[in-house]
Amino acid sequence: MLTDIEIAKQAKMLEIMEVAQKLGIESEDVEPYGHYKAKLSQKLFDKLESKPNSKLILVTAINPTPAGEGKTTVSVGLAQAMAKIGKDAILALREPSLGPVFGIKGGAAGGGFAQVVPMEDINLHFTGDMHAITAANNLLCALIDNSLQQGNPLKIDQRRILFKRCMDMNDRALRNVIVGLGGKINGVPREDGFQITVASEIMAILCLADDLDDLKARLERILVAYSLDGEPIYAKDLGGCGAMTALLKDALKPNLVQTLENTPAIIHGGPFANIAHGCNSVKATKLGLKLCDYTITEAGFGSDLGAEKFFDIKCRQANLSPDCVVLVATIRALKYNGGADKAALTEENLDALKSGVVNLKTHIENMRKYGVSVVVAINRFHSDTDAEIQIIEDVCNEMGVKYSLTEVFEKGGEGGKDLAKKVCAEIERSQSNFKPLYDVNLTIKEKIEAIAKEIYRADGVNYTAQAQKAIKEIEVLGKANLPICVAKTQYSLSDDPSKLGKPTNFKITVRDAKLSGGAGFIVVYTGDVMTMPGLPKKPAAFSIDVDKNGEITGLF
Repeated sequence: MLTDIEIAKQAKMLEIMEVAQKLGIESEDVEPYGHYKAKLSQKLFDKLESKPNSKLILVTAINPTPAGEGKTTVSVGLAQAMAKIGKDAILALREPSLGPVFGIKGGAAGGGFAQVVPMEDINLHFTGDMHAITAANNLLCALIDNSLQQGNPLKIDQRRILFKRCMDMNDRALRNVIVGLGGKINGVPREDGFQITVASEIMAILCLADDLDDLKARLERILVAYSLDGEPIYAKDLGGCGAMTALLKDALKPNLVQTLENTPAIIHGGPFANIAHGCNSVKATKLGLKLCDYTITEAGFGSDLGAEKFFDIKCRQANLSPDCVVLVATIRALKYNGGADKAALTEENLDALKSGVVNLKTHIENMRKYGVSVVVAINRFHSDTDAEIQIIEDVCNEMGVKYSLTEVFEKGGEGGKDLAKKVCAEIERSQSNFKPLYDVNLTIKEKIEAIAKEIYRADGVNYTAQAQKAIKEIEVLGKANLPICVAKTQYSLSDDPSKLGKPTNFKITVRDAKLSGGAGFIVVYTGDVMTMPGLPKKPAAFSIDVDKNGEITGLF
């Protein structure tokens, strides 16, 4: 059986200008990065602004196993399948982070015969967007420490510096560090830390900004510290936001690539959904809506994380109205949610499946709360039995939702034709009545509790003393009327990864909160979710190599 990278290397890619021409994009609006990648100019947005929006399809999922459930693969396969049934579609995805590429999950370019290409480039340095975000983030950190060094004119309280350094790699040793050691010429000693680039507020800002002016204004609103007098200090107070914008100038432009079957794909931005808002850029999605009849996008992890933030943060800020939700489910994940051992998920286990299928039901119910219709995509694995498939079909019939067995991993677009037809039919049949879950003018705690009770199905919310203090400070700043971005485990509807299926009789615990003023939301931290992940015992990096001809192996 061919590996993902072997399949990708056999792809017959079109030159990127051919892909652009299929979309009606003129050469003056395409900035090639080699033969198969390109940036799309701001002028293209201006040209297309008056065109009406097409149909927007969100692909999300149930709570996954640690290996993921193939949500990106289904997204790619659905886009390819749309072309197979004669529909004009485009894909809008996030960029992979190097953290999982070298960690446990591998890349995020899809899999099997449903991939975006060039796969190696997309999973590694791509067009340099991640590095630009890292550089802009760390420039702001350098400006903070330089201000301390140069007499501290802003009276920065070095005990209350909120903005951390970042790098796009899993490295637990950098979570907590001391900087400024080595004497007076090397800076002021203080506690600091790193987070992974995809958790940086700069990443969220890039993904939510409309243009360069909006980007710069958002950068200026980053809350970086408090003064010794207890006053807030923003990035604009330090200066340098113009320089940060210059570093991000090209990164703000969406990236154009293609699938294995030459379906156009825009890949841009990459925030994680368990520690950030988990959606590709607003610019990429809006561009897709002007270029094709159907735009397919995805949001990270389960619908309790990625889809909730897509609806309540991204759609609210960007004035987007989705037309259909594709909810990806796998039999192995539902057995996992039903208590089956992780090592035995390929074995038939009808009891575990019947127990775990409540997770699928809950995600269907949750998505309907937003007024958008749902189609279930059963991402089929070779180990799935007829009896197990029948259980899922019975549940979908009971819930009154269309479902489709998808085999895009093995068959590409051909394996997703049934899904594509059912999604199109559902969009034609039903009128979207999309609305966010909560009113942003509710109090911070009321918004948190709305998410906890309606989406996680918690009985309520507990707050630590630190969380109470942080929420009060945000209210004093006059920033309470922002949406909530919950940092939470992806493995459970609750904040405890061991509580699988549909947990009951629990409360979530908010341990801290942070204003992301530039991004335009309030981050709420639950459980033990880390903004700097660590590597597993056997990282994926062990399997990756390159030969003397530059051919990469082991990437997936």
